[in-house]
Amino acid sequence: MGSRDGWDEATIHVTVLGCGTSTGVPVVGCTCAVCTSDEPRNRRTRPSLLLRLEAAGAEAPVVVLIDTSPDLRIQCLREGVDRVDAVLFTHGHADHVFGLDDLRPFNFRQGGAIPCYGSTATLEQLRRTFAYVFDGDPGEGGGKPRLVLEPIAGAFQVPGFDLEIEAVPVFHGSLEVYAYRFGDFAYVTDCNHIPEASLGRLAGVDTLILDALRYRPHPTHFSIDEALAVAGRLGARQTWFTHMNHDVDYRTTDLPPGVELAYDGLAFSVC
Repeated sequence: MGSRDGWDEATIHVTVLGCGTSTGVPVVGCTCAVCTSDEPRNRRTRPSLLLRLEAAGAEAPVVVLIDTSPDLRIQCLREGVDRVDAVLFTHGHADHVFGLDDLRPFNFRQGGAIPCYGSTATLEQLRRTFAYVFDGDPGEGGGKPRLVLEPIAGAFQVPGFDLEIEAVPVFHGSLEVYAYRFGDFAYVTDCNHIPEASLGRLAGVDTLILDALRYRPHPTHFSIDEALAVAGRLGARQTWFTHMNHDVDYRTTDLPPGVELAYDGLAFSVC
């Protein structure tokens, strides 16, 4: 079976939990026009995404989290998230993983371990960063998240959902990170270069969420102009920009049709 087969009978419900960069917006101590703005969409928590994957005939959607940002607890409270069936990690940087301990309440509610997927390198970094979780006895009293690390490359499946998800390698400076494709939807954060082979694997998506840090060039992230060029090449019907810093103002940013700035709490469905 091809990795995209069957997705035309599924619905993907997407919620942007956080679309900010590593500092979040407002930035602590900053008095710039964006950080002091009364535009609610200029308030951005650190990057994370929630997907509810609904297959034809399924009794309930499978809930998938991409990354565990340091703001995960408040994001889940804000959006009423009460279940997480799997976590996909893009890479091991702090703004994408430091909310990992906030998975514990889902362990309590669900009564079992949560599978966590990522590249071998990313999962090894998680083991080092969260040694108290993965080393030694799991302990009693709920003091540690109960997680199972599952290394992936290419297409894979999560429990309870029989369609294949694609892990697509992109580059964040010299670091290889994973973008993820779910049928006609793709999430591509923290990158400044997409190899030709990966562009081919992302081609044909209907809806795209794409890294666009700021207007000026950056050594490890797409600028807005660079992201526009990638969006144009991939040709998605709708592209949303994410991982934005406090240079990006919703009140003044002008983008072409079919491209918009994401915001915390943005929700949409892809069928």
